Amino acid sequence: MKNPGNKPRAGAVRKGRKGPQVGSGGQGRQALEGKKPTPKAVDRPYHPAGKRKAAADRFEASGGRRKVGQPDGAPLPPRQQQRKAKSSDEVEVVTGRNSVLEALRAKIPATTLYVATRIEYDDRVKEVMKLATSRGIPILEVMRPELDRLAGFDSVHQGLALKVPPYEYAHPMELLEKVISQGKVPLLVALDGITDPRNLGAIIRSVAAFGGQGVIVPQRRSVGLTASAWKTSAGAAARTPVAMASNLNQTIKAYKDAGVFVLGLDGGGDVSLPEIQLAKRPVLIVVGSEGKGLSRLVTENCDAIVSIPINASTESLNAGIAASVTLYQIATLRAAKK
Repeated sequence: MKNPGNKPRAGAVRKGRKGPQVGSGGQGRQALEGKKPTPKAVDRPYHPAGKRKAAADRFEASGGRRKVGQPDGAPLPPRQQQRKAKSSDEVEVVTGRNSVLEALRAKIPATTLYVATRIEYDDRVKEVMKLATSRGIPILEVMRPELDRLAGFDSVHQGLALKVPPYEYAHPMELLEKVISQGKVPLLVALDGITDPRNLGAIIRSVAAFGGQGVIVPQRRSVGLTASAWKTSAGAAARTPVAMASNLNQTIKAYKDAGVFVLGLDGGGDVSLPEIQLAKRPVLIVVGSEGKGLSRLVTENCDAIVSIPINASTESLNAGIAASVTLYQIATLRAAKK
């Protein structure tokens, strides 16, 4: 009878074809020495590089044009060309009765008008339906949930939505030349770091209200003319051009060379807004974000940094409100000089 105290530890004895084998010494020697060189990443099917190679091989076998290792400048396969064309043809959805009506009045090339079922007709809706019918724009009646999804659940569409192509931005210098050719004194607004589309929409609306001729947005780190900006502008985006600057600082310098006075808005400005006398001069107002304000380079390129006097208990003004107050002050000064 064996001593229970000398019972082998469970798992210490390995049983195989050659009988029990105690311990593991020497059994992993072949694995440690290696059987053959490690295969390349592209030859391992489980590796990401191997998966990409396999996908490329399948694509080529199915009749694709691009081969593995082909340079990026080579023509895209037909399916990829279609996908790229489709992404470039994306559309915006303009919502709200005023915005849709102004877009149709401006003859923006819309593709589809969506009308909610059982919509309450007023003069704006009647004119929208008339304009869409006269231009041959398809009119689709949809349920409210579908219109909510199309317009975005955070958007108040008022029962109307209009599909329009992407906004065509003007060139900043062409915008300035057009204003001068019309015999007007330029009054334009440029945005520096504005990312909220509602601020952009409010600024466009103020520019239209106080006699401005356009808005300039940077190509990078700035909001574009989205459906939300269309909505906030209450249709003013249809008649107020928006230009896109590839480099805002270069645009400011070009405007200064053209005789435009560049006015930067900042809470710590050296000049108070009521003291500005710009009635007869071309003006470009640069508005920064509410949090960061104007960037350093933009501040250095401005002719003057102006602050709006506010109550000490209020830290700052919203970018849209600050632009509106400044536009109103300049419009008032110009009207007094006539």
